[in-house]
Amino acid sequence: MVSLDDTLGVETPVVLGPFGGVSSIELTALVSDRGGLGSFGLYGYDADRIRQTAAAMQARTPRPFALNLWVPTGDEAEPADAATAFAEAAASVASLFAEVGLEPPGLPESFLPPFGEQVDAVLEVRPSAVSFVFGVPPADVVERAHRAGIVVLGTATTVDEAVALEQGGVDVVVASGSEAGGHRTSFLRPAEQSLVGTMALVPQVVDAVGVPVVAAGGIADRRGVAAAFALGAVGVQVGTAFLRTRQSAAPESHQQAIAAAAAHDTVLTRAMSGRLARGLPNRALRRIEAGGAIAPFPAQN
Repeated sequence: MVSLDDTLGVETPVVLGPFGGVSSIELTALVSDRGGLGSFGLYGYDADRIRQTAAAMQARTPRPFALNLWVPTGDEAEPADAATAFAEAAASVASLFAEVGLEPPGLPESFLPPFGEQVDAVLEVRPSAVSFVFGVPPADVVERAHRAGIVVLGTATTVDEAVALEQGGVDVVVASGSEAGGHRTSFLRPAEQSLVGTMALVPQVVDAVGVPVVAAGGIADRRGVAAAFALGAVGVQVGTAFLRTRQSAAPESHQQAIAAAAAHDTVLTRAMSGRLARGLPNRALRRIEAGGAIAPFPAQN
């Protein structure tokens, strides 16, 4: 069996989940320094910020690390088309902003930087690995990454997605079960129709593809790691557990909420970004859902 050491040059088969918006250079570097694969989420980062982030990472650790990108799905809203929905969503949470003395955000000129610009910057800085969510990276991107000696990871929430990723040339498939925190990164069928549990998904993906498989979703201790390996995975991706570390960029209130929550306290919602994601049903989430004015992704985000 091919190991993560063979593929990525890491000694410990643990991948840090890439956090969109709360990634930390300190945490990413520490995971890499300890022998795992640190990952840094680049959601919303333009080319200059990607270069700056990579330079900071390379100055902090000589070990392999991954940069993470979101593949465009084609349904992303543009400001001009989402202006009304944006205004309605902002109005529905105006009271929450008022409580903390902030004005609701105004409509920006753009929601996200161009994907091609992000890709060019990532390939320019040459991380050890680049990981993708929400789809199969374009063939030319995979080819360019391989020419640069960069390992490509893709994220699947179903067996069909795993097969599509392998056919698309990725080197490692992350099998992300429905227990995973954050976004459901489904891309072949709606996320609501792609909710396969980690321990059911992993062995099916292992049987369906010939590339190494990393298990993700609800894994936070040695028992989860042992179970993933028993099912054929060569490594695990851990996200939420790392949000509670001293090196995490998550604020103290966020960390306390995670610590106080039980697994059954989480919900799947579109309230925070417009796409289905797992989170805690706090007051803000309940207020947004009750208001019924959730803008399309990424306007809601």
